[in-house]
This record gives sequence, structure tokens and C-alpha cells, in this order.
Amino acid sequence: MRKKKLAGIFMSFMMAAGVLAGCNSSSTSGEKDGETVKIGANLELSGGVASYGQSIEEGLKLAIEEINKEGIDGKKLELVTFDNKSDAAEATNGAIKLISQDKVSAIIGAATSTNTLAQVEIAQKNKTPLITPTGTNSTITSKGGVLNDFVFRTCFIDPFQGTVAANFASKDLKVKNAAIIIDSSSDYSKGLAASFQESFEGNGGKIVAEEAYVAKDTDFNAILTNIKAKNPEFVFLPGFYEEVGLIIKQARALGIDVPIMGGDGWDSPTLVDIAGADPLNNTFITNHYSSGDSDPKVQEFVKAFEGKYKGKSPDAFAALGYDTAYYIADAVKRAGSGDPEKIKKALEETDGLALVSGNMKLDKNHDPIKAAVILEYNGGKQEFNTKVDPE
Repeated sequence: MRKKKLAGIFMSFMMAAGVLAGCNSSSTSGEKDGETVKIGANLELSGGVASYGQSIEEGLKLAIEEINKEGIDGKKLELVTFDNKSDAAEATNGAIKLISQDKVSAIIGAATSTNTLAQVEIAQKNKTPLITPTGTNSTITSKGGVLNDFVFRTCFIDPFQGTVAANFASKDLKVKNAAIIIDSSSDYSKGLAASFQESFEGNGGKIVAEEAYVAKDTDFNAILTNIKAKNPEFVFLPGFYEEVGLIIKQARALGIDVPIMGGDGWDSPTLVDIAGADPLNNTFITNHYSSGDSDPKVQEFVKAFEGKYKGKSPDAFAALGYDTAYYIADAVKRAGSGDPEKIKKALEETDGLALVSGNMKLDKNHDPIKAAVILEYNGGKQEFNTKVDPE
């Protein structure tokens, strides 16, 4: 068993070394197939956050089906999917495979920040566009003032999301103090917590307790007992639905009945199954769109999605997957080619593309300038609360 494991590690290393050295040039990706442009999807289709990847894939498939009906000046998109199993190492392997073996022109994914960050170096070295629909950590596209010029996203970033949550707590709910519970194993969770704390304290609020857990934990009574002892007026919980659902359920059982708020990581129908409808009352999330938005473009998407998936309502991950496919299709059209470098140039020149989650315009860091919505859970269902435009 040990020899097999070492052999597997050696093979993965050799594949990575080859790709990072550029021996499998992606400059011809999408061209060899003539009228077909291959697009990779490196998504969490199984594992801890499978709900995210599955929703993105549903949105992608719907969009590509629509796009290919008309074609892109004679071209069609072909989706090549890789299941990264909600694991960063697998996400890295997926990027290597999609570029070196499948010869894709661009990669969509991952759903989470950590699994997207695992692909950045490979995308950069091989000059292959990487577009995350929902990875919100700010360092994905730019770090230390250095732009990852082949990396893009379709969603807003953590600092904006954390600030929106802090302002909602301070100005709408009028709370003066708060507790923070983070997933210390998640770049996403830590990023939201940092921006929330900075903005909340900037508004004059006080953080009275900070507790942490790691992904896959199931018993949160110890940290929740510590939280309860500090009597916070509000709890900020930026995590993923699997742990969040259990935390909320256990918090309510301990008598913590104050408002609890998180980010788009809560957005899964599975959350209600885990937490229960009643415990979710008086909880809120920041999100990228609302299916209840009266905007005609939103309602057209909702109708098409429900038609394809038998009445299933599209969450934000599905909407952003759908938008990402159209973002790439628009870039392929303007590039007139499946060449990755030409697509990259077209992606960064996007200005005002109308999408379901808002008009697509990028800042200098390849981050969209978009509005956020705040949703409230009532009886196990999301209800639109307010919309917040970028400053």
C-alpha cells in the first residue's frame, strides 16, 4: 500500500511539474477542435460542499444548452467536468488534467475560495483563464498588489460581503455588540470574519466573543456555551451549510435566540434539512441574487431553470454558474477564437454585460462591481430583505 501511495504521489508531482513548466502549452486549446471550444468545470460535485458544485453545474448546463442553440458565430461550447470532491489537492489535480489532457480554453471553478486558490498557480503558469463563479476570497485574483491576470470571478468579494453584514447589524438591527464564530480551516470564513469585524468596530460596535471550529466538526456545544456566557446581541457565522446548520440548531437548543447572520456559504436547500425551519427564524445572509427579484432577466432565468429541473428553485450558486457560462461565451464571441490568451483579454475588457446577478463590470483586480442582497429565513424559506449597492 505504501509503495502504491508513493507511486501515486510521484505521478501527481510529475504531472504538476510538466504543466507548470509549460510543456503542455494551452495556447492551442480550443483551436484543435475547430468549431468546438472546450470549457473545463472543476467543481465540488461530491464531498463536504457538494451542494455548491452541483448547483453551479446545473446553472452551467442550462446556460450552455441555451448558448449552443444559437451558437457563437458558428462555434459551440463543450463542457468538460472534473469532480474535485470538495478537496484542494483534488482541485489542483483537476486543473492539471483539464489543461494538459483535455486541452480546455478556460476553467470554471471552484465553488469555494480554498479550492479555487489551489488552481491559481497552474492557471497563471499555463496562461489559461480561471473563472470562479463563487470564490469570494480577495486574494484569488490579486495578492500583495500583484494581479493574477488570468484569474477572474463572477461574484463580489469577501470584504464587500463582510461590510454589508456589519452595516446591516449596526444600522438596521441596531446591535451594539456581537460574537463571531469562524471555520478556522476555511479561507472564505476567515476573510468574511475579518472584514465584518473591521467594519462593525468601525461603526462603533464591540466584538465580545470569538470562537472557532474546523470543517467536519459536529459538536459545537462547548464554543456555543462560551458564546452564550458573553451575552452577545448578534452572532456572525460565516461558514458553509453543513456545519452552519448544526451550529444554528445547537445554538437555539442552548437558548441563544439572538439574530445570527452569515454569507453566501449558507445558501443551500440542505441547510434547512440540517438546522430545521424554526431554528433558522431570525437568521440572515448576504447573497448575490434573489429568485424573488422582479427584474425580468431574473424571472426569465428562474422560469427556464425550473422548467429544466422540474420545479427546483435556483439558488445563487446556480445563478452564478449560469452567469459564468454567458460571461465566457461573450468573451469567446468578442475574441473570435478559442485561444485562451485571446479569451483572457476579452474577459478583462468586459464592461456592462447584462447577467442574472447584475451587470458585469470589472475593477482593476478583475473583481466585479456588483450589488448584494440580504435574505432572511422565515419558516425555512428565504425572503428578500434589502438590496445593497456597491459604494
